[in-house]
Amino acid sequence: MNIAVAPSPPTTAAPPAPLAVRYAGIRARSIALASPLSAEDALVQSMPDASPAKWHLAHTTWFFERFVLATQPGHVPFNADWHYLFNSYYQSIGPAHARPQRGLLSRPSLDQVLQYRALVDQQVIGLLQANALDAQASHQLLLGLHHEQQHQELLLTDIKHALWSNPLQPAYRDDLVRTSATAIPLRWRGSPEQIVEIGAPAWPGHGAFAYDNESPRHRVLVPAHALANRPVSNAEYRQFIQAGGYRDVTLWMSEGWALCQAEGWQHPLYWDDALEREFTLGGWQALDPHAPVCHLSYFEADAYARWQGARLPTEFEWEAAASGQPLHGHFADADRLHPAGASAAGQATDTALLQLFGDVWEWTSSAYGAYPGFRPFAGNLGEYNGKFMNGQWILRGGSCATPEGHVRASYRNFFAPSARWQFAGLRLARDAA
Repeated sequence: MNIAVAPSPPTTAAPPAPLAVRYAGIRARSIALASPLSAEDALVQSMPDASPAKWHLAHTTWFFERFVLATQPGHVPFNADWHYLFNSYYQSIGPAHARPQRGLLSRPSLDQVLQYRALVDQQVIGLLQANALDAQASHQLLLGLHHEQQHQELLLTDIKHALWSNPLQPAYRDDLVRTSATAIPLRWRGSPEQIVEIGAPAWPGHGAFAYDNESPRHRVLVPAHALANRPVSNAEYRQFIQAGGYRDVTLWMSEGWALCQAEGWQHPLYWDDALEREFTLGGWQALDPHAPVCHLSYFEADAYARWQGARLPTEFEWEAAASGQPLHGHFADADRLHPAGASAAGQATDTALLQLFGDVWEWTSSAYGAYPGFRPFAGNLGEYNGKFMNGQWILRGGSCATPEGHVRASYRNFFAPSARWQFAGLRLARDAA
């Protein structure tokens, strides 16, 4: 057997800003994302899997209070009762308010939550400016910044679902950037069988930040295969619908078919029944045929791939292709907050892999599990990722709602296969001929 060995160097990114500047910027970004919302908007919880915007603002603040400020001698909690309200799932440090009932938290008020944020920010920035945090508290603060960026994306996807669930279906904003590009023809890029290095070095202490579920870095045999040069477009997915894809049981996994029938799925979440419009954070818009299809469950993505005589890529195939690629794409910072079509401008070949980062998270065929030798973060933060490694599937690449600079080639997102409210789409893969 002749196997090539590819080292797959980690994707490079711009150096981070000084920690106090970075902290202030990320915290301000959350406030900016919430600013178009009324106090009533910020309280709404439209389904158990989503959380109110007010809760996102409070929970991320609680994280810094609990894992940074509480490490300092003499720290007095802002409000001891809020520990229960805004803990998410850290059972090792105490009970938490039930997730499906976060929309019942009319008190504290939004103004009180904003005051909470301001006080915690003042104290954290003071500690940073005084260089008063030890190594462990500094590591926990950096983790908290990445954690807040995750919640920034969730704030957008959760409020989108809430506004769509409102009979008036109002827009989150009416001034979002709107761009379009004609999708380039779908082409295939082949890759030989090879051994690749997957994952990121364990953090802290070994280079740039990465979550514990991305390590340890290890070698994987990736068989010969081909990847599509871009994600599947709205127009291509509409052909699947019109061809009866939602009525053909042979294309679907059993659980997915049962869910499709029980919930009456006929098209992606947020499309209208005429397949001409979709609900966006800017309200109802004409369906852009060239943009990547999004708001698909794993089951829908898998059924489409089967219909095309293809499959979803493994997370290792995806990471091997993305490693070393520039972290360019349509991220939340572009202020579009919706996927855009691919452009081939500046590409050397028509098989160059486009839109690996940004636009839509790409479902893979890989179940979410531990890498060989996985070690969770130390202490209470060991609950961050590891205990969710069952019944979920890996997505890669980030989306139009992901903050720029938050993702990397080794980043592993995960959701239940039924999840549709995230900006999730797909890229096709196939075995080598």
